Amino acid sequence: MKGTLRELLRYPSAVAGLCILAVLVGLSVYAVVAVPYGEAIRLWSAGEAAWPRNPRFARPEWLGWLAGGQLPRTLVVGAGTPARERDLGGGVRQVEWDLAFSYPYRRFPPELAVFFQADYREQAPQVELGWRKPDGTRTPLAVLSPRRQDIYRVSADAELRRALGGAPEVVLFSSPDQPGQAIPGSYALEVRAFLFEPGSAVRAELVVYGEVHGLAGTDHLRRDLTLPLLWGTPIALAFGLLAAVGSSLSTLCIAAVGAWYGGWVDGLIQRVTEVNLILPGLPILIMIGTLYSRSLWVILSAVILLGIFGGGIKTYRALFLQVKEAPYVEAARAYGAGNLRIVFFYLIPRAVPVLLPQFVTLIPGFVFLEATLALLGLGDPVLPTWGKVIEDAYRAGALYVGHAYWVLEPAFLLMLSGLSFTLLGFALDRVFNPRLREL
Repeated sequence: MKGTLRELLRYPSAVAGLCILAVLVGLSVYAVVAVPYGEAIRLWSAGEAAWPRNPRFARPEWLGWLAGGQLPRTLVVGAGTPARERDLGGGVRQVEWDLAFSYPYRRFPPELAVFFQADYREQAPQVELGWRKPDGTRTPLAVLSPRRQDIYRVSADAELRRALGGAPEVVLFSSPDQPGQAIPGSYALEVRAFLFEPGSAVRAELVVYGEVHGLAGTDHLRRDLTLPLLWGTPIALAFGLLAAVGSSLSTLCIAAVGAWYGGWVDGLIQRVTEVNLILPGLPILIMIGTLYSRSLWVILSAVILLGIFGGGIKTYRALFLQVKEAPYVEAARAYGAGNLRIVFFYLIPRAVPVLLPQFVTLIPGFVFLEATLALLGLGDPVLPTWGKVIEDAYRAGALYVGHAYWVLEPAFLLMLSGLSFTLLGFALDRVFNPRLREL
């Protein structure tokens, strides 16, 4: 093994492939440790409900850095100045406070929202909201009675839009003199709450959504794309590795058994292989995903079953027919080794140098197969995978509405994983195949 590794590291392609693979494995370990499997599924499946404070269709933050920091980031404003409380009599209390913040951008925020948390037994508090601009101008927004956990989407308030004569996120951040751009300065959301029960309370939090978020951006459901990009790595590697191991080892063992026993056993294996070669693999997987289950592990099992009697059987059979006549096999038969012992201890190990390069280059094909099924709408609906991200982006028309990052990020990781195994497989082929070795 040491000699093989030393020989492998002589090739720059192998070093590059191993480095990329090490990065992917590191991402996989980090994803599993940072976000447990069950939590990842919950966050991905919950959609917008799990990510209410994230902006929708936000670009990655590094794009904001490239733009010179001009793209707004999301601002979350909690309690500002201390609450001013006054007893109005009759058990009614009035509480006032400001959610003040500094807005340094000249681009308008895409959305505004106020998150409420109210504590009461029977009668909900009444809340009046107002907006104060840097020049001191005050604009009333809404009067509402929030539930215990409630969200007031300022930008989605049609009545407020009519009253302001335009989009709230634009009107509230602009001045009559400069209507085309936001005015940087100090803004405040003025909150006045009327509490009707002893011990009742209400808290408010203002979210000024930005145009950039996180390392990977967000999708149409406000989900942080960092989650599927990270978790897609161990899922892709596991799917490709298990599919390659299951199909390659089973094919190798079946080919060795057929070549050794010969006769009707070999004939039966060859006929089954020929029938399997004419079966359309992708349409069968599409039928399974459509009529039975789209679970990734069901699809993985089907891929392994379809790959057992693959074309590799004929290649391995030709190799085993040569190895079968080798002197050391004759010696093993002479000292009384059993048939299965000869197959698994003498024939199969001889094929490992041929199997290993082909096995490594098979993995990216299975990784791309999972992405292909997801793009066709047959991906696992609960798992955050690269293919599922591309499918969502395709359905939302990301490439046509200026959200290319949504497609390019998972596509880049797919190509990176394919490149790593391909470079490593080619180098292994040179190491184990004397005819391809560089002088």
